[in-house]
Order: sequence, then structure tokens, then C-alpha cells
Amino acid sequence: QVQLVESGGGLVQLGGSLRLSCSASGSIFSIYAMGWARQAPGKQRDLVARITSGARTNYADSVRGRFTISRDNAKNTVYLQMNSLKPEDTGVYYCIQETPNRTYWGQGTQVTVSS
Repeated sequence: QVQLVESGGGLVQLGGSLRLSCSASGSIFSIYAMGWARQAPGKQRDLVARITSGARTNYADSVRGRFTISRDNAKNTVYLQMNSLKPEDTGVYYCIQETPNRTYWGQGTQVTVSS
């Protein structure tokens, strides 16, 4: 059974930084693409960053240049380093694991950016 557990969210001021972590279990972590999605209040979930098993990365236009996704296969963990945070980055951040059969989601961690 796949489990994804996020941590690292919190309250930060405009321009600040946070690093989110997602610890995965129940699957062969290294062979699957991982990602982070964000759901702002009243809006749909949108993918903000993705990293393949080969460590190729993709970012949403809104976060490119400010966010960095990375993975440590030895620790079964994926990270999201978020810099220069803006109020519009506020939302619940979800960890994602993409497998051939389905996409798994974590429970989410709240990020709030105050102005």
C-alpha cells in the first residue's frame, strides 16, 4: 500500500522560503515520477512541479525560477524548495506519485504566505 506523507508546511512572510518534504513507502520509489500539486482556496488542484525517475524536472510557469523539486532515492523522499514566496503561493500542497496503474496522493500540507 502506497503512503505519501508530506511535511514542512507553515506560515511564512512574503519573500520567504520553505522546504517541503514527502516521504514515500509501499512502492519502488526510484522508478516512478513524483510531483507536487497545489490547491489554492476555492480553486482546483494544479501541478506545480514534477520530477521523473531520471531526475528530469518540469515546472508550472507561475513557480519556475522560484521553486526547485528534487528527489533522494536512497531516502524515498521528494522535496520542494520554495523561495521568493508570494501570497498567491498560499494553498495546500500535495505530494504525487505517478504509477502506470494510478496516481497516488498524500494528505497535503498547508502553506500560507502573508503579505
